[in-house]
Amino acid sequence: MGEVRSYRSLFRQEDLVRFEVVVRETDLSIGVRREAFSGELVRRTSAFVRRLRSVLEAYVEGDPGFVAALDPYSAGQGAPAIAVDMAAAAAAAGVGPMAAVAGAFAHYTGRMLARHSRDVIVENGGDIYLKTSVRRTVGIYAGASRFSHRLALEVQPFQSPLGICTSSGTVGPSLSLGRADAVVILAPSPLTADAAATAVGNRVRGPGDVEEAAIFAGSLAGVTGAVVIAGDRMAAWGEVKLVPLDERAGG
Repeated sequence: MGEVRSYRSLFRQEDLVRFEVVVRETDLSIGVRREAFSGELVRRTSAFVRRLRSVLEAYVEGDPGFVAALDPYSAGQGAPAIAVDMAAAAAAAGVGPMAAVAGAFAHYTGRMLARHSRDVIVENGGDIYLKTSVRRTVGIYAGASRFSHRLALEVQPFQSPLGICTSSGTVGPSLSLGRADAVVILAPSPLTADAAATAVGNRVRGPGDVEEAAIFAGSLAGVTGAVVIAGDRMAAWGEVKLVPLDERAGG
């Protein structure tokens, strides 16, 4: 777990106050503007995440197929909004709903916090909701690849709110059918980015697949940018600006 969470240092932003909310498997690292931070905001965020988990857990208890599906799966009648959104984002990418669960919690929590802070970062297992009023950079962690800890994504305010989500077949506990060291997807919603990252990652069996996988990412609805890394190969598509990690700002 220490290795998996070490990437959090790659998006540290010194102008924001950071706090964590952990509710069972949901482990959020959150940054908000200093003037927006308060103990009450932390308590409100924790209560929000607990309610969101409770609603989703109650639903999937009665629909176990929702959790087990690896292919598109429709949410049942009366499903909560989070389950409906997960199913829709996953279907657009051709994967099962749980491929969007981390992005869903980042998305919903980020939107809630955006009502209180002009700048918000919510990271959940490498999946990020980002709303920013200044240029920011987010470092890329790609396990043992030579690109790991060397590159960062530069994000301008006009691109946000933005979802930046990562899937890996070599790092972390999340299910991937591929062997990418990192697939990073940019999309307006973290739900879209999370599901797409899984779909793209599933297509990478080795370094020779990175270019084709990046092109595939560009065919998915809502995806605005992609970076695919496997071993010593990397490919990028769309609205992506990569900068050396040591030149990144704010962290």
